[in-house]
Amino acid sequence: MMLLPILVIGAVWFVGRSRGVSPARRVLFISGVCAAASALHAAFPFGRVPAVVGGSAGEWLTVAVLAALVAGYGEVLPRLRARHDARENASVSSGGGAAFTGAELERYARHIMLREVGGAGQRRLKEAKILVVGAGGLGSPALLYLAAAGVGVIGIIDDDDVETANLQRQIIHADARVGWPKTRSAAEAITALNPHVEVRPHRRRFADGIAERLVADYDLVLDGTDNFETRHLVNSACAAKGIPLISAAITQWEGQLGVYDPAKGGPCYRCVFPETPADGLAPTCAEAGVIGPLPGILGAMMAAEALKHLTGAGETLSGRLLIHDALLAESRVIAVGRRSDCPVCGDASRSLAK
Repeated sequence: MMLLPILVIGAVWFVGRSRGVSPARRVLFISGVCAAASALHAAFPFGRVPAVVGGSAGEWLTVAVLAALVAGYGEVLPRLRARHDARENASVSSGGGAAFTGAELERYARHIMLREVGGAGQRRLKEAKILVVGAGGLGSPALLYLAAAGVGVIGIIDDDDVETANLQRQIIHADARVGWPKTRSAAEAITALNPHVEVRPHRRRFADGIAERLVADYDLVLDGTDNFETRHLVNSACAAKGIPLISAAITQWEGQLGVYDPAKGGPCYRCVFPETPADGLAPTCAEAGVIGPLPGILGAMMAAEALKHLTGAGETLSGRLLIHDALLAESRVIAVGRRSDCPVCGDASRSLAK
């Protein structure tokens, strides 16, 4: 029966592998076993072959061919993968713009292996410029993950100093840097994490006089501020300059996240939140408290949306709003749309812009 040749060849293969015998030598040995079995079948015609040999000459040869194919596949596949990786690395290193160093290729290898990112996507990250408004709870994880991912230029704007009360959630800062400007503290942490990233600290408040000029220098803006006045100002500046905006907000156990890109047909932040809530209806973290890991969850999601936007991977949250409840361990996504009467990106505002 054909079972015996399969068992014999399987045993030879796995015993050889356990002893470190190369696949080529194992295949050669199996070929010799099969040739010997076939020769015995030829020497004992009319089915008189010894029982220990079993099967038939054709069965032994069939199993031998299958074993050779499997072994060949096992040998060829790693070589094809290595060749593909070499071509991918070569394209990353020799493409337009500054070439990746060997250290960078090793650092970003897990990104380059992703089909949705690859070498081309990693190069887009290296060439990208992102502005993060606020180096607090949301900005801290976002900044760290953007830096770790290899975003080429990261701008940080914040006029606050590091306080002890920040350290419960603002993980980019450290106790030894209490009293430092948040921009300086964040820049030091980013450089320590990834020296290949250029950091542009802006120690000042995000104000009307500089808003549009500042965002125009970047490809994407992340807003992690804690008040509606600044959020609306960031949104207006981004909409005016056609810069996509990723904005998140948190309080107590809940957070929300959206991508706002009216230049590509999506809503802007004011389309979704047209009015500033009355005092007390949307308390800040300082007023209502916040569980420490919540800004980490939403801030990491902000970074993920940024990487997806820059590399073209997957579906972003443009036109959708993600709401996360950490207390109940629930997340939901709702559709949001553009408003024609929006004072920032609606029909009237577009007519005035023309």
